[in-house]
Amino acid sequence: MADADNGGSTKGWLDRIYNVFTGEPQNQKQLLDLLKNLQADQLLGADELTMIEGVLQVDDMQVRDIMIPHGRMVVLDHEDTITEIIEKITDSGHSRFPVIDDDRDDVVGILLAKDLLHFSLDQDQEFEINEYIRPASFIPESKRLNVLLKEFRLNRSHMAMIVDEYGGVSGLITIEDVLEQIVGKIDDEYDEAEEVDIQPNGSHHYSVRALTPLTEFNEYFDTDFENEDIETIGGFLLRQIGHLPERGESITLGILTFKVLNADSRQVHLFQVIDNGGRTAERH
Repeated sequence: MADADNGGSTKGWLDRIYNVFTGEPQNQKQLLDLLKNLQADQLLGADELTMIEGVLQVDDMQVRDIMIPHGRMVVLDHEDTITEIIEKITDSGHSRFPVIDDDRDDVVGILLAKDLLHFSLDQDQEFEINEYIRPASFIPESKRLNVLLKEFRLNRSHMAMIVDEYGGVSGLITIEDVLEQIVGKIDDEYDEAEEVDIQPNGSHHYSVRALTPLTEFNEYFDTDFENEDIETIGGFLLRQIGHLPERGESITLGILTFKVLNADSRQVHLFQVIDNGGRTAERH
């Protein structure tokens, strides 16, 4: 029996020695370090590295981290006329819309703009919205992005409604939102030139651009972060962390937890802010 134990112990040491000399990454951090070294040696492009980092980050993120919150959803009312619907479609530039009935929590389906193209030429045609509504899928806020992306592909769908723990609609998410976490921001001709610096995303969760002015951040979250040489919240956090953080890295300052949502090998673009004290929501 002792010989068997010794043999197992010897094999374990041999495995460790083999791993050391082969240099194979044993965890995600070692893998990223290896990829960054390859990029530094110009064996891997910066854009490719950013996408690989995004793929790994998506595995650790949940729907609530990037969803479009309830208040920002562009919806169509079940009682809207075809003229009103086409006007909303034209103004928003979106291609898919939740259709609500009594209120914004009562989503009865999804309407695709392309299904109404022929009405744009002749709005006097008879229109019955029920003929064009497609079923909506509902998912919890806690669903992981990698699982959702797989479901989008398998179901050939592009949008899902998000429900909170009480069954109410807390937001929506599209396949584009998930892909942007991998390849970066996808702009089109309908996107606004300026992005919102601070965006609520569910209960006590916020998306905050790294370039948000420190004064604006302090006013919104009732904080008193300051540094004479720094103007943005991203710069302030980098000073606190002491190095360029990777996606998924987090730091807690007071009652606020900051998690890097979007970053590349050169800079941080987006943070998730979690208000652990729940005070921010009460003020807004």
